Amino acid sequence: MNLASIIDDHPAADVALVSRGIATTYGELREQVACLRGGLGGLGLRAGDQVAVLCGTNHYFVVWLLAIVGAGMVAVPINPSQPARETTTRLGQVRCRAAVVGPTGARHFATVDVTALGGLDHVIAPAGTDLAGAIRLEELLAADPAPILDRGDDDPAVMLFTSGTAGAPRAAVLTHGNLLSNQRSLEESRSAPVTSADTTLCVLPLFHIFGLNALLLAGLRAGASLVLMERFDPVSTIEAIRRHGVTVLSGAPPMWTALGQLPEVTPADVATVRIARSGASALPPTTFALVRDRLGLEVAEGYGLTETSPVVTTDGSDGVHPGSIGRPVPGVEVRLVDSDGHEALVGDTGEIWVRGPSVFAGYWDDAEATRSVFSDDGWLRTGDLAVADDEGRLHLVDRLKDMIIVSGFNVFPAEVEAILTEHPAVAMAAVVGHPDPATGETVVAHVVLATGAAAEEDDIIDFCCSQMARYKAPTKVVFDDHLPIGASGKVTRRALRA
Repeated sequence: MNLASIIDDHPAADVALVSRGIATTYGELREQVACLRGGLGGLGLRAGDQVAVLCGTNHYFVVWLLAIVGAGMVAVPINPSQPARETTTRLGQVRCRAAVVGPTGARHFATVDVTALGGLDHVIAPAGTDLAGAIRLEELLAADPAPILDRGDDDPAVMLFTSGTAGAPRAAVLTHGNLLSNQRSLEESRSAPVTSADTTLCVLPLFHIFGLNALLLAGLRAGASLVLMERFDPVSTIEAIRRHGVTVLSGAPPMWTALGQLPEVTPADVATVRIARSGASALPPTTFALVRDRLGLEVAEGYGLTETSPVVTTDGSDGVHPGSIGRPVPGVEVRLVDSDGHEALVGDTGEIWVRGPSVFAGYWDDAEATRSVFSDDGWLRTGDLAVADDEGRLHLVDRLKDMIIVSGFNVFPAEVEAILTEHPAVAMAAVVGHPDPATGETVVAHVVLATGAAAEEDDIIDFCCSQMARYKAPTKVVFDDHLPIGASGKVTRRALRA
């Protein structure tokens, strides 16, 4: 078996990808990938070698990923537009023998200090990119095709860097078995699985697990058509939905907020969409209501993380339940564990623990970090907090590491943020804890005001105090032009703390 074989059985004439206005059929995709496998082998790269991928959400990423994995190597997707210093740091954390670079990544990779990395034998890029000494993609496409290499369930396929919202990113090792297992779980889920008749819009970054496995690879496995967008723009997204008849639309909460705020948008603009999903972070109730009222779509939430390949739970199998991340997908076990290590009672907060074949192999070259996230009996401790209702649906509370303790009382940022976004002047909000000599920590709110709106700090604090216990309400409000949002769509709270 090999993860890359998911494209092998689909009709050759069916469209697999639409990227930069060009359609690629499954037959063409298979031919290109097979030649690239041969080209990689011709460079002396072998099974088990790690190859960095610095490409945007486009055709280049897809062919390189499938070629690398199909040749038995390990793909290491990296954000192609992050600062060169961060790229150097990420590449320094892993031992890649080669890097493949797309047009977007080339501009940034040109400033990376490759000499500081060591062991990077080859840089490969398409013609027209200004990378001195790079091997051209077109040369490798002219190589003789090579067969897919058989791999085992436990063989690494991909290494992905965690989002780093609570700490420094780590490289999570995901095996062929991990990724394929999660794809099967999505197929077997009753919450509207993707089929070959679907057209999926991929606007999420493919170096993030949500975009990579839950959208791209799951869509290719189903034989769907994938429309790839290299950056999110709400107007362009609506145009793409209309032009291509998009039926599957997934994204992080900021995407849904932006779409719902378009001044001229109507349900007719998204009439083809049959699956609307949100992930990466909790969907604010105000955003759910905005999208429902403006677009006529009820967005179902799911939950997952890099370490679980990613999907753990999904809502929507028996209707959409706002505020719920649903129930575990088939093949995935979930427990809620309280601070004493016991099963949390219904309605009580507990940490989400996960077990199953989609749970990752560990962090690259970091046995201590790997041990720290697993219980003695093999459960992954996610660090995320949730409560279960009487019907077994989970409701996400917050990250354990983000919890603020005020005078001994627990404050969950997501709860405060939900209240803040109910204020008519507030468009976005994020909450962090800051040290306080009297209470240990105090709640600080960072808010972005809605266009044309005005509000004073006291007004927002008083509004929160009228809606929640005083110790939960912010004691300080910082007005920002924007919030630091990572590539996955999550607010990076550690940047706010800094």
